[in-house]
Amino acid sequence: MQPFSGAYPETDIQFLLRPIAMAMTDLALKEELIQSGKAHYSDLLSQEAIPSPEHLSIYRQSLLTGAQRLATDVLRLAKRLIADYKGQPIVLVSLVRAGVPLGVMLTRALRFMGQEVHHYGISIIRDRGIDTAAMDYIEARHSPASVVFVDGWVGKGAITNQLTASLKNRKGYAGKPKLVVLADPCGVAWLSASDDDWLIPFGILGANVSGLISRSVWSADDFHGCVLCSHLADLECGVALVDQVQALVEQQDLATIQPADWVWQEKTTQIEASLAVIKTLESQYAVDNLNRIKPGIAEATRAVLRRVPDHVLVRSKQDPDVKLLVHLAVSKGVHVEALGDLLGPYRAVTIIKKVL
Repeated sequence: MQPFSGAYPETDIQFLLRPIAMAMTDLALKEELIQSGKAHYSDLLSQEAIPSPEHLSIYRQSLLTGAQRLATDVLRLAKRLIADYKGQPIVLVSLVRAGVPLGVMLTRALRFMGQEVHHYGISIIRDRGIDTAAMDYIEARHSPASVVFVDGWVGKGAITNQLTASLKNRKGYAGKPKLVVLADPCGVAWLSASDDDWLIPFGILGANVSGLISRSVWSADDFHGCVLCSHLADLECGVALVDQVQALVEQQDLATIQPADWVWQEKTTQIEASLAVIKTLESQYAVDNLNRIKPGIAEATRAVLRRVPDHVLVRSKQDPDVKLLVHLAVSKGVHVEALGDLLGPYRAVTIIKKVL
């Protein structure tokens, strides 16, 4: 199976995925199959909706307010990686899909700063694990000591836990997995630019900003699968996004940018605050499966887009960073509740509806 780069230039990323054709599943039926245990979420795809003009308008506004922060945070992460790896090659392994835009931004920033870097996009699936065929491909070409995993953000840490479990029996990955993200409100990443729950622009779109690929589909025998989202080609905006961030990166005075100062060993308070929120919501909303709780602006927004939401909770309905989430919830007839400080480190949470 040959790697491909999706909508991105070949120099930006190599997706270790297998393009497939598969029937799309109605959203309501998908939710029923997942919750009944008749299917795993990674066995099903629903057709990714074409973003509405309102959705795209909010995305563009998020770029106006967030592009400079993206550029600065990318540089802070890149500087920290360069310091940690001290001239060694860095192999970025972005977790499809949310890690892909950040992985491309980091790849370009690291090269701009003279660092040798290689970038792959691979699948990891909660409860099933990382794509072992993709990892075998990478490890045949690079040392595990050079591998850094990339995701967009951390919600409550489910994928972080899955990454830890998946690497446990692979040689060369002792200790905490080297997972890099832009935002980690729950404090479990190896490296993050911040612990803020902020409106990451690429967190509120899907295939449009991730190379025009679908969420990954489980396979036990080969690279995990994906569907090429050609119906969204006219609205592809990932390349323009990373181009914009790259231009801002290259305009920065690098001497004034400090490396990300994240120390994961000191995040106990953040972890406890996140767990307390999840526990409170589990009790208050009678949640029988923690996978139904999707905390953080990006995770909450994506859950409304691709699942069947029951509750949308925000710190404040007037918060401009949750404007799209509120708009999407209202358009689906989902009540939005403002809970203030009860959300702890999060500014938004979606709770998936129990359909059985």
